[in-house]
Amino acid sequence: MAQLYPLKFEPVLKSRPWGGNNLSLRFGKTAGENEKTGESWEISGLEGDESVIANGFLAGNNITEIIEVYMGDVLGERVYDVFGDEFPLLVKLIDAAETLSVQVHPGNEMAARLHNAYGKTEMWYIIEAKPDSKIYCGFMKGVKKEHYLEAVEHGTLHKILNEVPVKKDDLFFIPAGMVHAIGEGVVLAEIQQSSDVTYRIYDWNRPDAYGISRELHTELAAEAIKFDIDGGKVDYPDPGKNRTIQLVRSPYFVTSLLNFDTFVTKNYNLLDSFVILLCTEGKYRIHWENGSDNVAAGETILIPATAGEIVLEPLPGACLLEIYMNNGKATE
Repeated sequence: MAQLYPLKFEPVLKSRPWGGNNLSLRFGKTAGENEKTGESWEISGLEGDESVIANGFLAGNNITEIIEVYMGDVLGERVYDVFGDEFPLLVKLIDAAETLSVQVHPGNEMAARLHNAYGKTEMWYIIEAKPDSKIYCGFMKGVKKEHYLEAVEHGTLHKILNEVPVKKDDLFFIPAGMVHAIGEGVVLAEIQQSSDVTYRIYDWNRPDAYGISRELHTELAAEAIKFDIDGGKVDYPDPGKNRTIQLVRSPYFVTSLLNFDTFVTKNYNLLDSFVILLCTEGKYRIHWENGSDNVAAGETILIPATAGEIVLEPLPGACLLEIYMNNGKATE
């Protein structure tokens, strides 16, 4: 069987009523003429939206097809033992030209029971934000379920949300059960469990393109919400240059940050996991045993678990999110 290599994918682009043109302007991604591109699904294994490989001899195959053939060589043996042919993460770029609805995602138990799906814990890394942009995560201190139900009944949910000013490079961890919304003027990278189950609670009293209010899921949300849950904005040390710092370690994924302007060598063999490199800024060239490829801002690479050593060459520099499953530690 031919040796695996770092894989690029065609993005799955999603038009959204709150989307804009930042993904097109920054990264050359557009869902179509006159469309508001809200999301670019960089790597997805969700049925109907499977990412298709764009480079090398596997080009044209989707991610599920290559996992079916290469199994643990792609995912890592321990990851494959748990998830089988399902790719366990969903990685997106999001452009919120308008504020998104306030929503919540169920945990694993509720999602499995009601939707035959995984729960949805996620994190956000802010790529761009307007000076007055905000993130909404969780409730104000002291809010209980009875306050929430009263606010839903009276259409005043926004008055009890925890509102956080946001700027470039900020980091947010949003566990399943935490209410949240992305504010206007924010471009971010989202790493999450492979799930698309969302309960919309409040949509700022706005109609859709046809003058109809979008569906709300208040009863399901009331069951899913966890009050006083830990999460929200995460502080991390200044990474400086040419060193990898861990941002988030959760039961579902580990995400680190690397900002580099010199050659970096990585060997992920001890992880027993695939690794995703999402380039948020700059440009670099990735080298492996039998090849190399250029990677620009907005592009995402999947490094199979058995790919071996890689070398990152700055052109002249780049900022990366490094994402893998929680099985071990990366080495440099």
